[in-house]
Amino acid sequence: MSMFCYQCEQTSQATGCTAFGVCGKDPDTAALQDLLMQICKKISEKAHAKRLAGEATREADLFVTEGLFTTVTNVNFDPKDIAGIISRGVALLKELGGEWELPDTLDGLISQGEKVGIESRMTSLGEDITGLQELILYGLKGTAAYADHAFVLGKEDDSVYAFFHEAMAFLLNPAPTVDELVALTLKVGEVNLTVMGLLDAANTGTYGHPVPTPVRITPVKGKAILVSGHDLKDLEILLKQTEGKGINIYTHGEMLPCHGYPELKKYPHLVGNYGGAWQDQRSEFEAFPGAILMTTNCIQKPKENYKARIFTTGLVQWPGVEHIGEEKDFTPVIEAALAAEGFAETEEEKTILTGFGHNAVLGVAPQVIDAVKSGALKHFFLIGGCDGAKPGRNYYTDFAEAVPDDCAILTLACGKFRFNKLDFGDIGGIPRLLDMGQCNDSYSAIQVAIALAEAFECGVNDLPLSMILSWYEQKAICVLLTLLHLGIKDIKVGPTLPAFITPTVLQVLIDNFNIAPVTTVEDDMKECLGA
Repeated sequence: MSMFCYQCEQTSQATGCTAFGVCGKDPDTAALQDLLMQICKKISEKAHAKRLAGEATREADLFVTEGLFTTVTNVNFDPKDIAGIISRGVALLKELGGEWELPDTLDGLISQGEKVGIESRMTSLGEDITGLQELILYGLKGTAAYADHAFVLGKEDDSVYAFFHEAMAFLLNPAPTVDELVALTLKVGEVNLTVMGLLDAANTGTYGHPVPTPVRITPVKGKAILVSGHDLKDLEILLKQTEGKGINIYTHGEMLPCHGYPELKKYPHLVGNYGGAWQDQRSEFEAFPGAILMTTNCIQKPKENYKARIFTTGLVQWPGVEHIGEEKDFTPVIEAALAAEGFAETEEEKTILTGFGHNAVLGVAPQVIDAVKSGALKHFFLIGGCDGAKPGRNYYTDFAEAVPDDCAILTLACGKFRFNKLDFGDIGGIPRLLDMGQCNDSYSAIQVAIALAEAFECGVNDLPLSMILSWYEQKAICVLLTLLHLGIKDIKVGPTLPAFITPTVLQVLIDNFNIAPVTTVEDDMKECLGA
């Protein structure tokens, strides 16, 4: 059975995975994800019409949001679970007045999915239109992921759900124009800005504003649980359930910034961070002598020698891996940790800094502004984004090391693991490397840029600020669309451009935003500094 998927950066040959996903997704799962997206579009078509008529669509709102997030790269790899979601979706569609013939077998569902994939639209609509449709869909997936994170913490906005339905319904349009699709693309960026604001309010309202915090990166003797993914609430629940049990909790990957939140860092058994970015997890999880909990996306195919001690929760699932349901009883995780060896000894303490959210950075804004005005601080580089395993990402390490000593580096998301253990020193007491958090915290970087522009009475594009972004999956896409919505230009993206961005679409982005792929460190640095 063949497949076609090009939604992530590591896609085969930079064109599309056609036999098996580089991420680990098999053709059956790919077909079922395509089918789920088609059913979500149909649900949104009905929900959009009902909303225009003033009718409530709460069940559809949540189903489509979770459906979009479920199909983000490295979330749900379990065909049987996705088939169950599809069945619930078809039942919901019928409640909304829609129709869908649901096959009795898994093979029947897979066959349906194969008929609604990307290739069928490429044939009927062409690569440019299909590429723009996918750009919108992938942006919606990323935005839905952020919306779900916010929802878990009690923050939501009805206008966001309304837009999801409007946009998904439009993707059923059999003859969209390029202009319509480009406009909708920027609208995704606009709505994502709203959602990132919601998520920021949810995180900081629940756990306090992050504060600069040194985080231990060497192990402590004792039993251990490693928490990966992005979900702050899951970490909090686990911390509460492990109090007094003699188990140390470590963060991994995008969970590193959790150490900066006052309401999470107060737990003494949250002892440090272990490992780096998600793409190294197979070797890092194999070496970790405890239990592992995956809270959201970023899971890779587990090795057999740790499959019995890795667990999933939330929307993330892998066939054969024990899943912790909505009740969030982490007893199996705790028992696995107690049964494992744990760390035999405490190693010499080494730390890295995190916790430079917008509140912390803007708290030292007067010093930063004075440093810029005096010439002590000449340029800002935002270097970060989603990391990945594909060759060429050493560019970001090399670029960070090449940043002149009179320049500061803002970073966020797992791209920072390429260089966050290096010593960059400080400028006037302010660290040159400021870790602003998860990819979920891109809102902080935007708020800092806007505040600096206001302070210097100029536009963001006139600031001594360069954005060097890496991308991997759909959350990075929606953040990029937000930056484009804000009119930010001269963004450099890499290590390769998305396969769904055709030459025609790329030219539109170049003409309007001067977006460009990264080239060489030397040439890009010269361009950024105007040398």
